Parts: sequence; structure tokens; C-alpha cells
Amino acid sequence: MNATPGLGARLFVAMQYLLPQRLLSRLIGRIARARCACVRRPLTRWFVRTYQPELADAERPDPLAYASFNDFFTRALRPGARPLPEEPAAIVSPADGVISACGYCERGRILQAKGRDYTLLALLGGDAALEARFRDGLFMTIYLAPFNYHRVHAPLAGQLAAAWYVPGRLFSVNDATANLVPGLFARNERVILEFAGPQGACIVILVGALFVGSMATVWHGEVAPYRATGVVALPVDAAAAALERGAELGRFNMGSTVIVLLPPGAGHWDADLGAARTLRVGQRVGMLAAARPGASSAPR
Repeated sequence: MNATPGLGARLFVAMQYLLPQRLLSRLIGRIARARCACVRRPLTRWFVRTYQPELADAERPDPLAYASFNDFFTRALRPGARPLPEEPAAIVSPADGVISACGYCERGRILQAKGRDYTLLALLGGDAALEARFRDGLFMTIYLAPFNYHRVHAPLAGQLAAAWYVPGRLFSVNDATANLVPGLFARNERVILEFAGPQGACIVILVGALFVGSMATVWHGEVAPYRATGVVALPVDAAAAALERGAELGRFNMGSTVIVLLPPGAGHWDADLGAARTLRVGQRVGMLAAARPGASSAPR
């Protein structure tokens, strides 16, 4: 991870500045949702042959048993496939993927790649009050490759307190692009979910990317792309019920990145975690310092 990008990587990133990112992502999204066998079957076969996704944990392990390629791509896990740790204070991974970076937000800045960082304020869509609460807290960035399981789950028990969509670009989020595009995760469009609960506050951010047809949450359905020029608050009235740790939050229609934020003093990441570490949903990634009440704040 984070190796010095070569000429090919630089050309790939340069091309992304010129591509009609949103148009291409919408086109890919439509193809992925096509239900006709002449589209979905060859596409699914090509994907399985090329990326060799793990299907043993899938609720339906036959890749051709889905109504569309997107249904296959966002496939559910079979019950019990990812048991949670027994420790009630354990923080769990919200996604399958690879850690791009993790640690502390130092003076409100988050590590993106070696020698490159960005501001927490920009990531949160300019919400200064929320930034103050999570400044100097914990962060973890998880990259979901095409072969990964693409649903996102709760790292802690809690209740949805606020949600909003931040419009932006749709750069790829692979390692080469993270090394070359400044402020990548604060530039791409994203859905931000803030949670509060007996163990404290938590933020989970779904970051869009090139060819990601859309993002969805269990409360709002399809969220992106919005035709918006500014932050869009999403309703939370229907999300009053408490969520268990490991509960499903949403999904990516094609792959992307998840970022987890915890406030200062909330706890710590496990010592053996770091860049390039592979994670699975429900795997312990850290421990809370103590149970404490969570506060919430809506985006401004």
C-alpha cells in the first residue's frame, strides 16, 4: 500500500480529471441493474472469473441466481457468517476490505496516504460544531475492493441521530488515486451517518467513487447521486429504533470506501492494526474506553 505511483498510475489519475465521472457512473449503474440474461449472465461470469469473490459466506452462493449483476454485487451474507466478538466494549469493522489508514485525527487532519492528509472539517461538509466534537479523535479508512462484500454495518450499538449527503466528485478511491489526488475523500460525494448511544457517539461515512452507481442506506434507500450544490440533510424520523452492533446500515452499488470516526477519549484501535490490514465485517478492531452517553448534532 502507498507505494510511489508509477507512470501508469499517474496517467490513470490524470484521465479521471477529464472523464465525465457522473455520466459514466450512471451508465455503469444502469448496466449493472439490467435484468435481461444476455447482459447480467456474461457480466457476472466475467466478474467472477476476473475478481474471484468469496461466495461461501453469501446467502445465495450461486452468482447466476441473482436478478441482476447489482443484486449479486450487493449480495447478503448468510445468517451467522460473521459472528461478533463476545466483549461488549469491542468496536467492530463495518465492512470487508483493507485498511488504507487509521489512527488519530491530529489537530483536525486525517492521514490519506503517505505524505498526504486532509481536514476533518472538509470531510464533514464544513460542519464546524461536529468537527470540534470529533477533532483529535480516532479515524479508520477502509477500502472495499470489487471482490469484497459490499454492505456496511454498525461498528457500535446506537441510534441514527443525523444523516446528510455531501455532493462532490467521483474519483476512484484505489491506492494510486489516494496517493495523487489531494483531499480525495473530502472531494468525492459521500453519505455521512452520525450515531449516538449508550457507548458514545460514532460517525460512519460512505464515500462514493468512480463507477459507483449510487449509495443506499436502510433508512433512505438510494441516496446518491443527488442533483445538489450543497449539503442535503436526510430525514431520521423513521430511524428512532436502536441498532445492535453489527446491524446493516447500507450498501455500495459498486465499490468504494468507508470511514469511521470516534470522538477523543472514546477508546483505541487494536495495536496490530495498520495500513494494508485485511478486515471482515464484525471483526474486532478496537475497544471502547468506557460506556458513556452519546450526544448528537445535525449538520449545519
